[in-house]
Amino acid sequence: MARKWLTLTAVCTGVFMLLLDVTIVNVALPDIQTDLGSDLSDLQWVIDAYALALAALLLTSGTIADIVGRKKVFAIGIVVFTVGSLACGLAPNITTLVVSRVAQGVGGAIMFATSLALLAQAFAPRERGVAFGVFGAVTGVSVAVGPVLGGILTSGLSWHWIFFVNIPVGIFALVMTIIGVDESKAPGQHRIDWLGCVTFSAALAFLVFGLIRSHADGWGSLEVAGSLIAAAVLLTAFVVVERMSDQPMVDGSLFRVPTFTGGLIAAWAISASMFSLLTYIVIYLQNTMGYSALQAGLYFLPFSGLVFVAAAVAGRLSDKIPARWLITPGFVLVAAGLLLMRGSDPTGGWTQFIPGFIVAGIGTGLINVPLASTAVGVVEQSRAGMASGMNSTFRQIGIATGVALLGSLLSSRLSNNISDSLAGTPIADKGREIGDAVANGGAAQVISSVPAQLREMVTASAGRGYANALDLILLIAACIATVAAISTVFLIRSKDFHANRVEAEQKADEDLAPTGS
Repeated sequence: MARKWLTLTAVCTGVFMLLLDVTIVNVALPDIQTDLGSDLSDLQWVIDAYALALAALLLTSGTIADIVGRKKVFAIGIVVFTVGSLACGLAPNITTLVVSRVAQGVGGAIMFATSLALLAQAFAPRERGVAFGVFGAVTGVSVAVGPVLGGILTSGLSWHWIFFVNIPVGIFALVMTIIGVDESKAPGQHRIDWLGCVTFSAALAFLVFGLIRSHADGWGSLEVAGSLIAAAVLLTAFVVVERMSDQPMVDGSLFRVPTFTGGLIAAWAISASMFSLLTYIVIYLQNTMGYSALQAGLYFLPFSGLVFVAAAVAGRLSDKIPARWLITPGFVLVAAGLLLMRGSDPTGGWTQFIPGFIVAGIGTGLINVPLASTAVGVVEQSRAGMASGMNSTFRQIGIATGVALLGSLLSSRLSNNISDSLAGTPIADKGREIGDAVANGGAAQVISSVPAQLREMVTASAGRGYANALDLILLIAACIATVAAISTVFLIRSKDFHANRVEAEQKADEDLAPTGS
């Protein structure tokens, strides 16, 4: 009896650790930038390397676990993630840090892909609601405490400790897995779709690389255009491979269910809009407004706290209200919150973000719980793992592409803003050079290089330029959330849920059955 609770402890500890690293890193980015001498594109890779590895390997990891054994694979994931965390903390340069983040992502994908299957194996069907409820609460807490814990560790110790903190947690999770989790495999014969995995992973990598480099190299450059073309070709190849495979990584028939497609759009959109923007709001609070990592983390509490509270409310309402009437209003609130964050004054205080944080936090919380149930609710139990994995994959794709695209647009607008604001000044001829330097994260260095009497002017120009550029990507993110709201209200339908379909079919059979005399 106790083993199921040990399994729940092991799974929740591992998942808490891997999801914590999605948000805990954000508040440490300015310190990482200063310490390792990196630019903005490097910081984008610190976030995207982790998200890319998670997105690329989630589905393949689940299949491997079904064949090799879920306990064994989950334990390997913990080890890989923990070793990757140690390497991140010890990283002497930005390249090593990015490579180590990939290792973290690989370990995280392995853990995430096997977590729900381990819980389903340990708990009887009538008890799974409690287990999945605890699992959902842990995912919510990890998002809520990430910025605060990151701020405490970065300000109190150093950025290295946001990674070192994973080591004791990982050891605890590994011990719980070894002593408390039973081994299980999926029945039947399974084959790993290696060709699908390679084409999908490579397509994502080329896409994100092209987006990140678009500002520095230009959209028409050979490097960027070639990367985006390669991404399109590889994505097409992936679709062809999946259609031809008898055991595909992705079941294409799921896309014919409108609710499933709507769930994937929602999963991508919440990450590409709200969660991707957190990176650039954190940089703004610290580099432009001058707050410490701890202050920035604490200032996100109105957002992250309300995500947790709203998720709890949504969990209670999800059995009474159709999923789309939680998800669609959630995206409306996210869009409204993002618009409320626009128009900030770089010389003002952080409180100008509070209304937007509150509204967007409530909206995000309303989306998360029903979105998880939508992912698995439209399929029978045998395909729940694939459906959940695809939904989680699209969340990570949203982070990777959102951070890359919004960061590129922010850099371009920031560079133009500074160059324009310096026109007519004694350093007008260096306006473009200064703008590019600030956009790439070198504000401190470039400001110190201009004559002393002009530094205050350049600092003010950089602050106003970032605020204006932030307004642009806030607007774009709000548009993404609005499109998601429109899509989900039409695509997510109660009749598509598996339980409702079965009930409707049974009722139809009863209506057609002859009545006795």
